Amino acid sequence: MGQSAQPAQGGPDTGDAVDATVVRIRDLAAALPERDGIAVFHRVYLAVTEAARRWPATTLDAPLAGRYLAAVDAAADARRTPACWRPVLQFRRHPGVRPAQFALAGLHAHIGHDLALAVVDACRAARCEPADLEGEFDRVGDFLLALEERVREDLTPGPELLRITDPLTHLLGSWDLERAREASWSAARALWALRRLPDVAEEFARRLDAAVGFDCRMMLTPLSG
Repeated sequence: MGQSAQPAQGGPDTGDAVDATVVRIRDLAAALPERDGIAVFHRVYLAVTEAARRWPATTLDAPLAGRYLAAVDAAADARRTPACWRPVLQFRRHPGVRPAQFALAGLHAHIGHDLALAVVDACRAARCEPADLEGEFDRVGDFLLALEERVREDLTPGPELLRITDPLTHLLGSWDLERAREASWSAARALWALRRLPDVAEEFARRLDAAVGFDCRMMLTPLSG
């Protein structure tokens, strides 16, 4: 294979796309009901996105957020949503699911599915290979780490309430950001390698979506009420 083109690093077009995405995230935050599972994840997402605007933009930022926003738009229009987001959307008003569960399931859907496809989207747009975006992938990891930390700080009960016997303790301890990111990177590379076999690539993407959706459904098992 010949030498791949190098993607632009945080150029003007990238910054404009990120600015437009931030505006869209803000608008959606104002439209979502307060007591809603998607709104729980979205408030955390907006807070970290606003804080991350001081960081250099990457070519993955807009495609990654766009995948999530497209899922929410599809649900609002009663269209079919990705399987990974379907549990959060279906259980969004369930009284027995705790806020931290919604946020963690949303984070898993965003990393396990959206991030892998965003890498492929960015490679197509920039006409480059996934290896050319590895540095930017790592920088997006800083954003995702901040997102996870915000979930744990804002939505997890204090130690006096979160006992070792609480199922939420087990759930939060079972999910690992680094493993999720590594799996997403492997999935992105596999999807890119399969791009010349569109039927196989489509099946791989569909099974990835379904597998992440299954994980999210387990994360949203009602723990109370």
